[in-house]
Amino acid sequence: MSVASDEMACQELVELVTAYLDGALSPADHDRFERHLAECPGCVEYLRQMRVTVRLTGSQPREEILPAHLRAELLAVFDRWKRDRL
Repeated sequence: MSVASDEMACQELVELVTAYLDGALSPADHDRFERHLAECPGCVEYLRQMRVTVRLTGSQPREEILPAHLRAELLAVFDRWKRDRL
């Protein structure tokens, strides 16, 4: 399915959800994000689940969530995956 350049696809929303929750999206991307949510119940549910995850993991000290060496390894894997997709 083709998506107009000003519309947001579900995959893009998933990629931007952390920035959205952190309040770090540009005003234009924030508006696109909100418009997508208004039309996509699946993404509304995904956002709800992410908020629950953030709330639950935020209640744990960072060290208990993921040791630093595993966090670094996970980020490296994610970076490689992201580079390979481009």
